[in-house]
Amino acid sequence: MNLKSLRYFCAVVEAEGSNLAAAKLHVVPAAVSMQIIQLEGLLGGKLFDRSTRPMKLTPLGRFLYPKAKAVLSDTRRLFEEAQDLVSGHFGWLSIGFTRSTIFSVLPEAVRELSATSPRVRIDLTEILTEHQGEALRSGQIHVGLARTIGTFSADEGLDFIHLFDDPLLAAISSINPLSRRKMLSPKDMAEIAFISYPKDPNSSFARHALQALEEVGAKVHVGYEAKEIHTALGLVAAGLGVTLVGKSVADNNRSDIRFLPIRGVNTIARVFALRKKETPHRLVDIFLDIVKAQSRARS
Repeated sequence: MNLKSLRYFCAVVEAEGSNLAAAKLHVVPAAVSMQIIQLEGLLGGKLFDRSTRPMKLTPLGRFLYPKAKAVLSDTRRLFEEAQDLVSGHFGWLSIGFTRSTIFSVLPEAVRELSATSPRVRIDLTEILTEHQGEALRSGQIHVGLARTIGTFSADEGLDFIHLFDDPLLAAISSINPLSRRKMLSPKDMAEIAFISYPKDPNSSFARHALQALEEVGAKVHVGYEAKEIHTALGLVAAGLGVTLVGKSVADNNRSDIRFLPIRGVNTIARVFALRKKETPHRLVDIFLDIVKAQSRARS
C-alpha cells in the first residue's frame, strides 16, 4: 500500500467519480483507475460498487475511507513538522542561564525566538556557570548563557562564544548619602557592609568580586551572603550594605538603588554562550544568532 493509492482513493470518494478526481489531481483518468485497482488487489476486495452511478462505497470502502484520511493527514503533518524542524520553527530548546543574564540578553532573546518560532518549546534552567558544561554534556541543556570574572577553565568539548563585557559597578541604596556621589572610593566600600553572592561553594563570582576590591585596597567586611543576585539587590535597597554587579544590571535601573563606579576597579565580567562542539542543532544556531546580534547592539 502506498500513499498515492490512498490519496487517489480519497479523491475519488470526495469527487464522487474517477473523472472528476483525475481533473482535481491533474492526471488522466486511467492513472486514477490504475491506483484504485492496485489498492483493491492489495486489500483483496472491491472499494466501489461500479454498478451504480455515481459509484458507491462498498463496506470495505466505507471502512477504509476515514482511516485513509487519517493516515494522509498524519503524513502531511509529519512532513510539515520535519520541514519546520530543519528550518528551526519546530522542536525543543533547553537553555541554561546564570541569573545575571536575566538583566541583559536572555529575556529579549527568548521573546524573539518565541515570536519567530512559536511552535518551539523553550525550557529555561538556572545553572551556575561552573555547572553548565556538565549540563551540556548530559543533554540537560542545549546551550548555556554564562558569566565569569577572570580566567575560566575551558572544556575542550565545548565552544565558548564571547557575547559582551560587563564592567563591575557598586550597587548602593539610594537612601545612603554616598549614593549622591559620582564615584565611590575603596575607602567608601570598606566602610559599608558588603553583600556577597551567590552563596554557593562552587561559584567563583563572589570570590573574584572580593578580590577585585582587595586589589584596590578596599578591605571590605562581608555582612551578608545572599543566595542570588535578586536577594542581594533587595538587601542593598533596604540599606543593609553594598554589592558589586555588572553594568548590564545597572542598565535595568531601579529607583531605590544607584549604580556607581569604584575608583581603581577596572575588573570586567565576561558574558558568553557555550554549546557542545561538533553537535549540530538548528535551534541553538538560531538562538546564538539572536543573542550575538543583541550583544553587538549593546556595544
